[in-house]
Amino acid sequence: MKQVTLKDKTFGISYPENEIQADIDVLASKINWDFHASEETPIFLSILNGAFMFTADLVKRVSFPCQISFIKLSSYKGTKSTGNVNELIGLNENIEGRSVIIVEDIVDTGITLSKLFAELSKLNPKVIKVATLLYKPDAYKGTIPIDYIGKSIPNEFIVGYGLDYDGIGRNLPDIYTLISE
Repeated sequence: MKQVTLKDKTFGISYPENEIQADIDVLASKINWDFHASEETPIFLSILNGAFMFTADLVKRVSFPCQISFIKLSSYKGTKSTGNVNELIGLNENIEGRSVIIVEDIVDTGITLSKLFAELSKLNPKVIKVATLLYKPDAYKGTIPIDYIGKSIPNEFIVGYGLDYDGIGRNLPDIYTLISE
């Protein structure tokens, strides 16, 4: 599909599935390199709902023992960030002294990431790394370093591959950019 209509909006394909998977291969290779000699078991902390597909595809390519957990944070309503982060589901694992790899679907303003990073830092992890499939450098206002980036994109609204518009579109295997409201 070159275009898809979700509710009242039309989106055009901008990041095909084969390119997504190729970029995940590259990300996984970098993470494998960084942790290949480690004696520890890092924890991948996936941010729901959007990162579930990316997390599944990424950790299948990880070549070292790891743990996976999920946390749900939200700052979006419709196509806009509300500016407020609401923690919905918390972390249950002990991360003290452990390497944590935050897995994000997209980093745009950095509001969600900054809140999560601050909360995780209170739990005394060894290190916190950030892996994101998508990064919007023009929208990013944060100071947290992004360690692993799949693709930098313009500051546009997108759906597909886990990302949604009002709860729909997550199941699309490709990523689409908003072309008409």
